[in-house]
Amino acid sequence: MTTASPLALFVSTLATFVSIYLALLLVRILLSWFPNVNWFDPPFSILSQLTDPYLNIFRNIIPPLGGLDFSPMLAFLLLSFIQQALDSFRFS
Repeated sequence: MTTASPLALFVSTLATFVSIYLALLLVRILLSWFPNVNWFDPPFSILSQLTDPYLNIFRNIIPPLGGLDFSPMLAFLLLSFIQQALDSFRFS
């Protein structure tokens, strides 16, 4: 019987969290295409509260250009990169 090291357990937990957050971020991005979504009603307000602080970091870096917000793409790419790094660390 092998036991996982605390570092391996931490990396695995962090990778799971990043995967869940990526899914939430993807749902948030897809729902932003629908103008009739009321972000003040549950469950949309909960999703907005979970994802907007992370997205706002990138909105401060890349302001909307011509009415298009490219910051979610950068935010999603960075999280995807982190997920791949955690997965490679976890399986090595």
